[in-house]
Amino acid sequence: MIIGNKYRITILTGRLIRLEYNEQGIFEDRITKTVVNRDFDKVSYELRRFGDQLETGKKENSQIQNDPVENSLIKTIDTNNILSKFIEIETDDLIIRYDEKSFSAQGLSITLKETGSVWHYSITYGNSDENLFGTARTLDGCDGGLWLEEGIFGKRGYAVLNDTGSPVVVSGIDDNPSSYEYANRDGSGIDIYFFGYGKDFYGGLKDFYKLCGKTPMIPRYALGNWWSRYYRYTEESYSDVLDNFKKMEIPLSVAVIDMDWHITEVDPKYGTGWTGYSWNKDLFPDHKRFLKMLHDRGLATTLNLHPADGIRAFEDMYREVAESVGIDPDSKEPVEFDFSDKKFRDAYFEKVMHPYEDDGVDFWWIDWQQGTGRDERDVDPLFLLNHYHYHDQEGRNIRPMIFSRYAGPGSHRYPVGFSGDTVMTWKSLDFQPYFTSTSSNIGYGYWSHDIGGHMMGEKDDERLIRWIQYGVFSPINRLHSSSSAFLNKEPWAIDEPYRGVMTDYLRLRHRLLPYLYTESFRAYEEDKPIVRPMYYLLPDDERAYNVPCEYGFGDELIVGAITRPMDRELRLSTVNMVLPSGRWYDIFTGTIYNGGIMRKMYRRLTDIPVLLGEGGIIPMSLDDKTNGVVNPSDIRLCIGFGQNGSYEMYEDDGITMNYLSGSYVKTRYETAVDQDTLHIAIAPARGDLSLIPDKRKYEISIYGAEVSDLDNIVIKDISDITDDNDTENNDIDNDDTVNNNTVNNNTKDRDAINDCTKTSGSEDDGILKPEAVSYDNSRRILNITIGSIATSKGAVITVSGIHRASNDYKKKVFDILEYAWIPIMTKDLVNGKLQNMSDDEFLNWLKETDISENLKNAITEIYADK
Repeated sequence: MIIGNKYRITILTGRLIRLEYNEQGIFEDRITKTVVNRDFDKVSYELRRFGDQLETGKKENSQIQNDPVENSLIKTIDTNNILSKFIEIETDDLIIRYDEKSFSAQGLSITLKETGSVWHYSITYGNSDENLFGTARTLDGCDGGLWLEEGIFGKRGYAVLNDTGSPVVVSGIDDNPSSYEYANRDGSGIDIYFFGYGKDFYGGLKDFYKLCGKTPMIPRYALGNWWSRYYRYTEESYSDVLDNFKKMEIPLSVAVIDMDWHITEVDPKYGTGWTGYSWNKDLFPDHKRFLKMLHDRGLATTLNLHPADGIRAFEDMYREVAESVGIDPDSKEPVEFDFSDKKFRDAYFEKVMHPYEDDGVDFWWIDWQQGTGRDERDVDPLFLLNHYHYHDQEGRNIRPMIFSRYAGPGSHRYPVGFSGDTVMTWKSLDFQPYFTSTSSNIGYGYWSHDIGGHMMGEKDDERLIRWIQYGVFSPINRLHSSSSAFLNKEPWAIDEPYRGVMTDYLRLRHRLLPYLYTESFRAYEEDKPIVRPMYYLLPDDERAYNVPCEYGFGDELIVGAITRPMDRELRLSTVNMVLPSGRWYDIFTGTIYNGGIMRKMYRRLTDIPVLLGEGGIIPMSLDDKTNGVVNPSDIRLCIGFGQNGSYEMYEDDGITMNYLSGSYVKTRYETAVDQDTLHIAIAPARGDLSLIPDKRKYEISIYGAEVSDLDNIVIKDISDITDDNDTENNDIDNDDTVNNNTVNNNTKDRDAINDCTKTSGSEDDGILKPEAVSYDNSRRILNITIGSIATSKGAVITVSGIHRASNDYKKKVFDILEYAWIPIMTKDLVNGKLQNMSDDEFLNWLKETDISENLKNAITEIYADK
C-alpha cells in the first residue's frame, strides 16, 4: 500500500489496483455495496520515486528499502533528467505512473507490460468505447437492445470498476450480512479499481469474486422449468394448468404466482393495488392448501411483490406491523416502505414474510420498479431489498434465493436476476444471448428472461420456439407473458409442429439437470459463470468477439442461439459461429465439424447448434417427464469421441446449506482412447452416498464414432480392481470440503480407472455384456445401454474396433434438398452431381454453379469435417 497526503494506492494483485484520492486525506476501509473483501495475498512490487530537478544538477544515488509489511521493494531515485515529480510502481504485470496530484489523464496512467496498452485516468474512469461491457438494471420495455454498463474487461486489456458512489456498511457484525446497516458516502473523493487482466478472463473473474464476493449456490429447483404468467389465476385454474402439464408429461420445478395472488382492487383512498400482502380469498380461499398442493406436485413456489407502497390499513397484518413500528393502528396511517429503517425491516420480515414462508412460500419475486430512491441521499431501495431478503433466508437452513432486478456491481451475490418486461419481437430475442453472456463480464451469471417475451409484439410460433430453445440453454428457463387472452404459451394451446418441438425442449431442460447443476456448482466453486462469451474460450481470435449469439454453456458445450426467422425457401434458420480447434459434434443432428473455422450454421425448426467437443462428457438424466429435480436414478452420458476426457458430476440435497460441511457426492467419468479402443470409466461415487441411489442404470451415446462390430463391447466392475473394504475411498477427505474452495482430485479413482482400463478387455470373471447396443448411422452415434451399476463401485466399459466417423455427406445433402421449398429442377440438378461426383469434385462444382448462396452454404456446412 502506497499512501500520500491525499491518495492511497493498494496493490491487491499484480493486475488489480485500488486507486483512491480524497482532498481531506480520508480513505475508506469499510465494506461497500460492491466490495466486501480487500484481504488479498501480499504482492511483490517495486516503487520508484522521481523528484524535482536538483538546483545543483547533481544525481543522487538510488536508495533501496525493503518494506516488510508489503513485501515490496521501494527505490527512491532523484535525477536531473526528469523535470516533474512522480512515482512509478511496477508489479509483474503493470507499471503505474502517478504525479501525486489530483487524478488526471496526464498525471495517472497504468501500462500493461505484456501488450504495452496504456490506460489514462479520465472522469469516466474507463474507456467505454473499448469496454467489453457488463449488464443493465432491467430490460423493461425493451424492443431489442440497450446500452450496457461497463464490465471489468476491455478490448485493450483493462477496465475500471468505479466504487466511488457505493454505499458503505456503517454498522453490523462482520460475518452477519443481515445485520449490516448501509449509508451513502459523502460523495467526495475517488475510489476505483483498475483491472488489468488482458485476455485472462477467468483470472480476472476469480479476483473480481474475491473482491466482491462469490456467486452462491442456488437451489437445484431453480434450474428446471418455471411456469409463470401475469394472469388472474384461481386455485382451481392453476391446478388445471398443472394437470395439463402432467398429462403432456412436461416437467416443471417452479410455480410463479404473479401479483393477483394478493388483493389488487383497493379503495382509492389507499392508492393503487400494485402493492399487496393479503391473499385474495376470492381467488385462493385457502392459500395454505394451495401452497401444499404445489409442493405435493414437486414444485417450489414464488410470489410476486411490488413493495413500494408499504403496509396499508386494508392488509391482514396491518395492525401487527403498525404496532411494531410505533404507529397507532386505529389511525390507519400507512406504514411507509423504508428498507433503510431496521424497525420497518424487522416488522416486514417477522409479521409478513416469515408467516408466508412458514405456509410454503419458497422465495420471493421482488418486482421493484420505482428507481434508485426518493432522493440522492437514499441508498438504492432495490439493493437493500435484494440484500436483506437474501440474507434473511439464511436463518432457515435453506439455500437462499431471490428473484429480483440487478442493482449494480455486487448483485451477483443475490441470485436470481429478473430482466423485466420485454416486447415480443425477434429484435428482443436477438439481444438476449449477447446480453446474458456479456453479463459474465461483471460476474452476473443468473439472468432469468421472460422466455417468449412479455408483451405487445405479434403472435409468431416460430419465434416462440426459438425463444424456448434459447431458454433451455440459458441459466434459468422461465416461460412468462402478460394477461392478454392472445398471449398463450401453454403447450396445449400451440399448434403442431410447434407444440411437439416445445414439449421436447422443455423435457430436455430437465434431462440436462445433472450437467446444469454441476456447472452451477462450478460457478460457485471455480468462479466460472455457466454462460460465457466466446472470447473467454478463444481470447486471441478476433472472430470470437463478433458472434453475439454464440456462447459457452458450461465447460463442455458451445451453443448457437437462433434468433432470426428462417429462410422461407430452405426452411432453415442460421447463426454465425466460430469453433475452437479440434472436432465438434452437434448433439441433435450428429453433424461433425473441424474446429478453427467460422461459419454460418443452418438448422431446421427442431434444432439449434449445440456442440460437444471431442473428449467432452455431459451427464444427463433419463427422467424427463415428472416434476421436481431429485438426483436421478438413471443417467445418460453423451461423449465426444476422439480424445481422452473427464468430467466430474456434482450432487447434493439441492436445497440446504449442508454442502458447506461436506454433504455432497462427486462421480467422475473418464474416457481414454488407445488406437482403436475406447475405455469409458464410471468411477465409484465419493462423498455422502445417502444422497444418491444405490444403483444407477446408464445409457451411453458416443458421438462421431464408427465401430466394426457391435459385439465388441464389454463391461467390468471396478470393484474387481479396488478393495471393497477400503471405506476411506467412499469418503471425500475432510480437507476437500466446499468451504475450503478446493476440488476433489479423486486420485484413488483415477488409479482404479487406469488399472481397470488395462484389464477390462481380459477374459477374467466379472466381464459383462451391455443390455443393448445400436448405431445411428445417419448421425454417427453409438448407443450403449448398460444394466444397473452400484454407485459405490462403478464400472469400465471397453469398446473395441472403434474409430472416427465422417459425416454422411450424400444423405445429409439429400435431406437438405428434399426439405427445401425450391424448384424441383434445382433439386435434381444438385442431386445428380452429388450422386455422380467425388466429394471434392462436387464441392468444386458447387462453388461455380449458379444457385442461391444460402443453398450453397447450407450444403457446404455438411462437409465441415473435411
